[in-house]
Amino acid sequence: MVRGGVRWMDEHVNDPFVRRARAEGYRSRAAYKLIELDQRDRLFAAGQLVVDLGAAPGSWSQVAATRVGPRGRVIAIDLLPVEPLPQVTVIEGDFTTDAVLDAITTALGGQRADVVLSDLSPNLSGIGVADQARSALLTELALDFVLAHLKPNGAFVVKAFQGSGFPALLASMRSRFASVISRKPEASRDRSAEMYLVARGYRPSDQR
Repeated sequence: MVRGGVRWMDEHVNDPFVRRARAEGYRSRAAYKLIELDQRDRLFAAGQLVVDLGAAPGSWSQVAATRVGPRGRVIAIDLLPVEPLPQVTVIEGDFTTDAVLDAITTALGGQRADVVLSDLSPNLSGIGVADQARSALLTELALDFVLAHLKPNGAFVVKAFQGSGFPALLASMRSRFASVISRKPEASRDRSAEMYLVARGYRPSDQR
């Protein structure tokens, strides 16, 4: 356990993305995952409304707020506290509960989001099958949120892991979006099984 902790700390300290995040003022190295996804898939535009699920510590919200500019807004939701950010409305709590959903609806102000981001990750147990199942559930919950709160032709970015439920997830997303592409950003560590699904062109059920 100690050796693993030392190895992780050495890797973290020497990680070029960690160093770059500190130098450029991002709250975590995860910012560079979203930056690369945006560069490749052009997710954001000035004035957009963005919802960031699983936002803590806030690096994806930082990136999104910069991309949408002063006329745009970001709503960041997480169980953990997120320190205040310019142009970002922070809601602390579980986005599947009625109270938090009501708070999100109020923050949306009758609008639907242009982009929904989900970098949600479960507390990992180290048991592959169990962790994959927990991750799949979070992804499904994020997709349910999208179906209720994303505007037509909107975009959805979600973390996913290969596993038994992945083909069904992919099929479900492809039935609702014009395109779904899998990405492995450079900032995702090689040992991580994570990938990101970038879905564009949301088609609500009444428009399919």
